[in-house]
Amino acid sequence: MLRIENISKTFNPGTVNEKTALSNLSLHLKPGDFAAIIGSNGAGKSTLLNAIAGSFIVDSGAIALDGRDITFTPDHKRSVVIGRLFQDPLRGTAPSMTIEENLALAYLRSQEEKTSPFSRIRKKDKEFFAEKLKLLGMGLEDRMRQPVGLLSGGQRQALTLLMATLVTPKLLLLDEHTAALDPATAEKVLELTRAIIAEHHITCLMVTHNMKQALELGNRTLMMADGQIVLDVSGQERAGMTVDDLLRRFKAGTGKDLDNDRILLSD
Repeated sequence: MLRIENISKTFNPGTVNEKTALSNLSLHLKPGDFAAIIGSNGAGKSTLLNAIAGSFIVDSGAIALDGRDITFTPDHKRSVVIGRLFQDPLRGTAPSMTIEENLALAYLRSQEEKTSPFSRIRKKDKEFFAEKLKLLGMGLEDRMRQPVGLLSGGQRQALTLLMATLVTPKLLLLDEHTAALDPATAEKVLELTRAIIAEHHITCLMVTHNMKQALELGNRTLMMADGQIVLDVSGQERAGMTVDDLLRRFKAGTGKDLDNDRILLSD
């Protein structure tokens, strides 16, 4: 489903602020893979997601999705088939627009007609939106005419998750999408994430700072350092791993200890 071959990206080349964010990184995801990525700040996790989403063009290498080369495809065209959630609940929705209007934009994002999307939303579409909102268990189906800006962070993130998967994407990118939420709300959004990905068999790449989550969620665990993937485990090897095992494997692969307090103190 996703083939990344030897991509590299250096920001501010030739200046004192030069930073190599990705270095000859390769990654292959099969259809239905759900891979969790963990690593210290600056390891390149979010940069990898940005490269896939098309936020910038990589300096070298190639990215293909579902057999199609998207290396030079603009981000707005990639968004038709790639869903994405960010850490900040304020991103991914239009606060001044209603819940219904936000869902309408997401629902019709694959349409290439240039007429107003709202003129094509029918009564049965609105009923479909309400059914999907009801599954979130947050009462949003009764507030479809309210501006999204009135929602809490957890409600907005749950809505963004629904919007990103309303039209099933070929790939879903999650960039620490529960990190800014309180523990109870984060767990609720995480359960919704599990359920939606499983129901639609979505191929997913998720950045997390929680090592336990990285071992429990999905079917693959990746660790990054210095713009490269230094560990990729799945199957029986992953099933028997502990957090301490991950730390030992990280040190064996990089020659240094993982020293990020946020990661080490998460449970």
